[in-house]
Amino acid sequence: MRQIVLDTETTGLEPEQGHRIIEIGCVELVDRCLSGHNFHQYLNPERKIDPGAVEVHGITNEFLADKPRFPDIAADFLEYVRGSELIIHNAPFDVGFLGSELKRMGESAAQLIEHCRVTDTLALARKLHPGQRNSLDALCKRYSIDNSHRERHGALLDAEILADVYLAMTGGQTLLSLETESGGADGKAVSAIRRLPAGRPRLPVIPAAPQELSRHEAQLDAIETLADGKCVWRTRRG
Repeated sequence: MRQIVLDTETTGLEPEQGHRIIEIGCVELVDRCLSGHNFHQYLNPERKIDPGAVEVHGITNEFLADKPRFPDIAADFLEYVRGSELIIHNAPFDVGFLGSELKRMGESAAQLIEHCRVTDTLALARKLHPGQRNSLDALCKRYSIDNSHRERHGALLDAEILADVYLAMTGGQTLLSLETESGGADGKAVSAIRRLPAGRPRLPVIPAAPQELSRHEAQLDAIETLADGKCVWRTRRG
């Protein structure tokens, strides 16, 4: 299973007003493990960045002056994400901007979602935590993910943080501990992300031996007899 956690930074909020993408950051997960095969690119938007946007991400026109344009990297980007599941926080925003960039090139704006499945972690968080704040910062706090190094928004940094949030939110690769991160026991279980190393070998699958399966079935027979023919394990298996 290949998933791409994606984030963008832009010159403003509305592609319909001519705003453009200035940074794309992608983190690859393979079977829910960080692969280290990421995609990161700054882009020259060929227009001025709104002052309010600069305050958010700190990226300036001077910094982007010698960077490639979106059409220069579009083929590499589409090849990188092709066939994957895109994990995006507030997906309509990023997908809308990517579609706008493709449309400027004369390509189909639907090309991205035609080749990728899109999962919106903001929509997922709202289902899991209705009525609560579900910004990326709020989710980091809720799932005990350290984002103290995030002074400003950045596409690759936010994608890395979102990868941790997504894994925690979907119940994978978390560690429950009875101690707080500071080491003091307070009787409360807290969750912390355990990043599995890139290139980690797959765990072997060891099937049960025939004798073990036979003893298991005998145990279920005994339970079924005591429960008047109702064995929940066989009900679920059926």
